[in-house]
Amino acid sequence: MLTLYCATTNAGKLREFLHAAEELAPDFFRIEPLPGLKQIAPPDETGHTFEQNAIQKAVYYSQFTTELMFAEDSGLEVDALDGAPGVHSARFSGEDATGEKNNRLLLRRLQGVPQRTARYVCTIALVERGRVIGTFRGAVEGEILDVERGQNGFGYDPMFYCPAFQCTFGEATTEQKLEVSHRGEATRKMLRFLKERAP
Repeated sequence: MLTLYCATTNAGKLREFLHAAEELAPDFFRIEPLPGLKQIAPPDETGHTFEQNAIQKAVYYSQFTTELMFAEDSGLEVDALDGAPGVHSARFSGEDATGEKNNRLLLRRLQGVPQRTARYVCTIALVERGRVIGTFRGAVEGEILDVERGQNGFGYDPMFYCPAFQCTFGEATTEQKLEVSHRGEATRKMLRFLKERAP
């Protein structure tokens, strides 16, 4: 059994990681939050891309374990906004940002804009004792509606329309989101990479 530590205690993200592991090789991988993670001060995220931020976090947290360590960075890219909010997705409306404030700002920025294609992106960085082994990207395409729909999910989910199941992520079930999840896709790529390297 190969142990992988991740840099999150977020229940939703953990569920996506574990779902990918169970789907690919339930007896091969064990994914757990880094022990003592809540007591470790988080690193600064100064990268300009999801990949740079994921690497920063994974390298930083890898100093606290000898096991494989991974971290992810993810967010929303809107084509009409030149990829914004991007790495600033969580803080799009400022330091005191909330999901509601971010959504309102996004709607204002897109007012009158007909081209509303967007994607959720996730990049995972896999590190061993400070050495980057690989990075893995997942994405799910959609578009931004001009109204919020649905109470499920979080962040931009109520405005992110997914053509795959013809509703927003705010209306989709957890099972539907897991099927197309950007985070799940990146995780599966990482786990396939590790299986191929296994003796």
